[in-house]
Amino acid sequence: GNRPFIGLENYRNVLTDPTFWADFRNTLFLGISMLVIGFVAPIIVALSLNELMQQWLKRSIQLVIYLPTLFSWAVVGGLWIQLLNPDGGLVNAVLNAFGISSVQFMSDPNTARWVIILVSVWQNVGFNCVIYLAALVGINPELYASAKVDGANRWRETWHVTIPGLARTMQIVGLLSIMGVLRMFDQIYVMRNAVIEPKVNVLMTYVYDQGFTQMNIGQATASALIILVFTLVLTIFTQRLVRYDTI
Repeated sequence: GNRPFIGLENYRNVLTDPTFWADFRNTLFLGISMLVIGFVAPIIVALSLNELMQQWLKRSIQLVIYLPTLFSWAVVGGLWIQLLNPDGGLVNAVLNAFGISSVQFMSDPNTARWVIILVSVWQNVGFNCVIYLAALVGINPELYASAKVDGANRWRETWHVTIPGLARTMQIVGLLSIMGVLRMFDQIYVMRNAVIEPKVNVLMTYVYDQGFTQMNIGQATASALIILVFTLVLTIFTQRLVRYDTI
């Protein structure tokens, strides 16, 4: 049809929309929490697995940890919603067995936030763990031998040899994680409900709701471009700060 040119009106509507900025704050909280926990957890898991001497046990645990990565968020989210269900869910059944009353995990906005964060970390920890395990294999064994000659215990070997040996891998994983902070969508869309939406909706769900729920395509497109610019600025800032170009 005949659509008049409205200039930057869609961008003004997005930037003056309180819902957009509320979702932006949610994105920062959820994204930074997932980034920090999801960055540290696979390192700890990889270092722990690397200490196992029994190869069959190491590979079995590695397989179990990696399995959630193979499933889509429709499966992972649905699984945890059922497990955390206050009426017959496995987690609350265990709590009830110990005399603890059922917890409304997905009805309390603050609790639901942390559930989504921890489930997201659980789903991705296996993939990053495999990357770190591959990097551990590439560390020169002579460095550990030299550390032992100098009287280093296992903790000092880890701190002064293993962690520096993983530095470049940590930089790459960190960059990829930062690039995805503002673009999270699947886990929020699958696990959100009407009660917790104000506390868990993020920028990409804002785009989805504007474009597909309210059919406001112009404003959805404008918000998507704003998110792209935010992501670009964040990536460039991180690259300059940590000097990823030296990898």
